[in-house]
Amino acid sequence: MEQADQGAVRPDSITEVGEDAVMSVTVPPSLPTLTEEEQEELRDELLKVEDEVVTLSQVLAAKEKQVADLKRKLGITPLNELKQNISKSWQEVTTSTAYKKTSEGLSVAGQKATAAFTSVGSAISRKFEDVRLQSISNAFG
Repeated sequence: MEQADQGAVRPDSITEVGEDAVMSVTVPPSLPTLTEEEQEELRDELLKVEDEVVTLSQVLAAKEKQVADLKRKLGITPLNELKQNISKSWQEVTTSTAYKKTSEGLSVAGQKATAAFTSVGSAISRKFEDVRLQSISNAFG
């Protein structure tokens, strides 16, 4: 049973997270050695930066709430935003060079296909007319 305990995690080896972790950080031997004063300065700077991050997160949350309130007052719903985004995207697509070239190419292809079908239709109509006339002449002839 003692051997099983040897593999267990000891409380003194658990990595801390958060503000308390700053005070328990040990410098790995591979990093350059810092004086006690330099370490203290870096810890102070780290605490200041972490405080700034917290403050900025709070400011961002407040601004996001303000945006949501303004949108609500203006009647801008997520569905309306989606419609506007789709409309804007579609407009960007239809004004793109690639879309215009593709559209023109398809238009020309459609015109050629229409002309071909018209030509085939005319040929078939003439053939039916010939067959009809031949049937009539055979009936009387």
